[in-house]
Amino acid sequence: MSVEWLSIVPFIIVIGFSIWLKRILPGLVLGVLTGSILLKSGWLSGSDQAVTYMVETLSDETNIKIIGFLYLFGGLVGMMTIAGGIKGFSEWAGGKIHSQRGLLTLIWLTLPFTFMMPMFRIMMIGPVVKSLLGKWNISRQKVGFTMDVSTSSVIVLLPVATAFVGFMVSLVENGIHKNALEWSAYSVFLMSIPFNFFAIIMLIFGLARTFWPSEENRKKQYKAEGDEAHPFHRSSINKELSLVKAQPWNLIIPLFLLLGLSLFLLWQDGRTKGAKSVFDAFTQADATFVMLLAVFLTLTVTFLFYAIRKLPLHELLFHFIDGGNQMMQAIILLILVWALSLNAEDLGFSQFVSSTLGGFLPAFTVPAILFVLGSLVGYFIGSSWGTWGLFMPLGFSLAAATDAPIVMTVGAVFASGSFGAMTSPLGDTTITTASIMELSLVEYAYYKLKFCAVGAGAAALLYLAAGLFLT
Repeated sequence: MSVEWLSIVPFIIVIGFSIWLKRILPGLVLGVLTGSILLKSGWLSGSDQAVTYMVETLSDETNIKIIGFLYLFGGLVGMMTIAGGIKGFSEWAGGKIHSQRGLLTLIWLTLPFTFMMPMFRIMMIGPVVKSLLGKWNISRQKVGFTMDVSTSSVIVLLPVATAFVGFMVSLVENGIHKNALEWSAYSVFLMSIPFNFFAIIMLIFGLARTFWPSEENRKKQYKAEGDEAHPFHRSSINKELSLVKAQPWNLIIPLFLLLGLSLFLLWQDGRTKGAKSVFDAFTQADATFVMLLAVFLTLTVTFLFYAIRKLPLHELLFHFIDGGNQMMQAIILLILVWALSLNAEDLGFSQFVSSTLGGFLPAFTVPAILFVLGSLVGYFIGSSWGTWGLFMPLGFSLAAATDAPIVMTVGAVFASGSFGAMTSPLGDTTITTASIMELSLVEYAYYKLKFCAVGAGAAALLYLAAGLFLT
């Protein structure tokens, strides 16, 4: 009798405990440990196998590149934060705002300077935007929604120079490797971006809602109760920002250096591999190494630039380490997701999916089903990265078993994580925005859910229609 059905037990444990505990890391640890015990049929041998999986992930060259990129990227963001770059830009732009529409436009205009990380963007522009609210009678919920849409729905669609790119490419790389596909992970990631229907729909909706006149603009400004606005978190953010001197060039130069180096090195690396066009160069390049090299070079030049501008050395080093350490939760999550994937394959996860769901599930429904299921789980755990880590292995296995379009399936998984991060009251962006804007967390999350649910419904229908067309 086949025991391949045991391969789904670790995933059930991870999802169940993540929903119950409202945190994904404890569920991942327990899932990896349980799966290893099932594989080895013993507590001690299973624990040994769980550690072996984690060591194996850390011995992989590609994985180490991803971890290095995430830590160095976090350190760069930390340095730019203490250098006062975004604060200087936002304060300069704030002096030129003369209307409600101008205020909302400012939120979008800051995007090219703050797109690297969602939390970085919201924490930097939020206090500045909040300080300008007193001039006009505008709903704080609408302002917060504009901030969140212009963050979550945009950053996930960008192909370079964000904290998401390395993580997303690594998940695609893992799926390609486990299913023995001869594809480039970065090219699959690039091609999946147009299939992130939810993020695209919310981006269009956010722009329309930002600039479309509404009765809401004439309503009295929303006031939140202080108890639900996370005052401690808000005061700590404002205190940190108030001590930073505004210097916009300290953001602009490192940012454009990182963008330029990323694009140039992708082209250069691909060209050395025989690429004939720019797009071919991007798909053939070793994206994980290029991203690591680009952020390393940017860090080196930025450090020298800040030293010339006489920024204190001890502050730069402290905030570099602090910024990198803030990425440790994501790094640990990634290691555990890799370990869970290894364990699931050893338990026969791909074979189980092929012999069960792969035998009767229509191929055209796979992206839509994964999007709906992933969105539900993402809403309860509030983590885009966690949702992607849980559902990407399932997505690749289902697509391979049913001949569903893999690129669209990858896009649907990424879209499900986008929904969870954008909508969940447990999401970092929701909590931080509500805190900074002094909004009731529960009421603000419900306010966003009304719009996001419509976007998710439209995305699900698009996946069904596109699935019928492409299969």
